[in-house]
Amino acid sequence: MERTPPDRRDLLHACREGVVAICELAAHFSDWSIPTPCREWEALDLAGHLRCVAENFHEYLNDAPDSRLSRLFAQDAPAALLVRQLSRQNAAELAVLPAATGREHIVAFAVSAEAYADRLPDVWDEPYLSYRGTKLTTGDYAGAVCVEWHLHAWDLARALDKDHRPSRPDVVEAAWRTGVPHLPAPNGGDRWEAVLRASGRVPDWQPT
Repeated sequence: MERTPPDRRDLLHACREGVVAICELAAHFSDWSIPTPCREWEALDLAGHLRCVAENFHEYLNDAPDSRLSRLFAQDAPAALLVRQLSRQNAAELAVLPAATGREHIVAFAVSAEAYADRLPDVWDEPYLSYRGTKLTTGDYAGAVCVEWHLHAWDLARALDKDHRPSRPDVVEAAWRTGVPHLPAPNGGDRWEAVLRASGRVPDWQPT
């Protein structure tokens, strides 16, 4: 399928919708030690990860197009290697995160994520990174941000035995296609479930 960016207003709305969903789901947690679909992460780990990622997005934007993320992608390494390197980075950052409750992490995440969304319109068309000949602007990479928030909203929802589905799965699917060029595109069937599968998730995952 053609790599067509989603409408800017639709994408920004979807980004904010993901943040709101995460915050609303966080309010339902009484036990942050419950497992999530994210490998071996408990809900507390996922909350900390969201905080770290939101802070990283500001760093990447501050330093674009020469951020540590853009330098990593500029190596044009195979997708599997990029995923492993990013996973190691995530684990290292989570390990040194100051102790906090899950809700404290989510509050910090929300502040960073909203501030990032506020910054996007003014730098939308600025160069951000390049991967194997595909050049991404800040607006293109906002697709990756949008996908990140909605996927982790789904993770939190499933941990609670609830569900999360974006109001515009078509926008989130298009966001994936423009924001994560190193990963396989969603393919076939329901658009949101296709995004879940492309991310390595199992749509019918059940809490233990």
